[in-house]
Amino acid sequence: MTLNQKIRNLRPADIVFIIAAVICLAPFISSPIALILGFTLASFGLVPTQFNLAALTKKLLSYSIIGLGFGINLNEAIEASRQGLGLIISSIFFTLFLGWIATHFLKLDKKTGHLIAAGTAICGGSAIAAVSPAINARDDQTSLALATVFVLNAVALFLFPAVGHLLEMSQHAFGTWAAIAIHDTSSVVGAAGSYGDEALKTATTLKLARALWIIPVAFGSALMFKGDSKKIGIPYFIVFYCLAILIAHFVPQFHSTYILIFDASKRLLVVCLFLIGSGITVNKLRNAGHKPLLLGVVLWLAIGTASLTYIELFL
Repeated sequence: MTLNQKIRNLRPADIVFIIAAVICLAPFISSPIALILGFTLASFGLVPTQFNLAALTKKLLSYSIIGLGFGINLNEAIEASRQGLGLIISSIFFTLFLGWIATHFLKLDKKTGHLIAAGTAICGGSAIAAVSPAINARDDQTSLALATVFVLNAVALFLFPAVGHLLEMSQHAFGTWAAIAIHDTSSVVGAAGSYGDEALKTATTLKLARALWIIPVAFGSALMFKGDSKKIGIPYFIVFYCLAILIAHFVPQFHSTYILIFDASKRLLVVCLFLIGSGITVNKLRNAGHKPLLLGVVLWLAIGTASLTYIELFL
């Protein structure tokens, strides 16, 4: 079916969905509201089925993150990465090790447990998508891990800014905490963006530095489970994000244009969260089961509490 045919076959419910997505571009729609709006429409069956929304979300998320690069100062990015490198590495290995122990203790399927641990340690759904084919995970194992991460991402979008304001965290401190303790890049930038622009810049920089660990962790996972390292997906959008930072730094005469791109990218991220919300249904939450969700919560609380304690004491 061609795009024109898909458009002609739109139902009234599909038009409602498209209008809601467009409204999410408005500045008065925050990331949490967009997520709830998407989830609400999905719950009432108002999500178009003729479009591949998962693929669209992935592309839009990549484009918006690249756009954010135009608003990042190169020197600040280097300094933030340098300061946060130790925390990133230690949090990844801590989470993977704790995930291995907790999976054994809960008697959970090893591959499902490893996928949840990898998603928690690095960058949620992206890490799960990269590690899954490398360890030859079944569809049901991957789906359980993704459902678990999606639930916790939704909670993080509301919980983290509230805790940050309660503890009166600085923009830099909150951005660092969000980058380390929240799973998906979309929820990291959503939570940090609602906290402030400085938090958003810090969180985006550190989160993408953390996301680079998808590659070595996926290779290590393939060796551990005797899988196929040739099936590992590489997140190329990170390269273009870095390129955007370099362009903004070395070609400063277009600064006003870069700011427009940065602001537009922030609004596009809100639309991405709306689309992500539309993919979370009651059935997915129910199918996640209590053991995978329990593992996800344990790992999330551990890394969230440990990183928050470190940040409060040393940053």
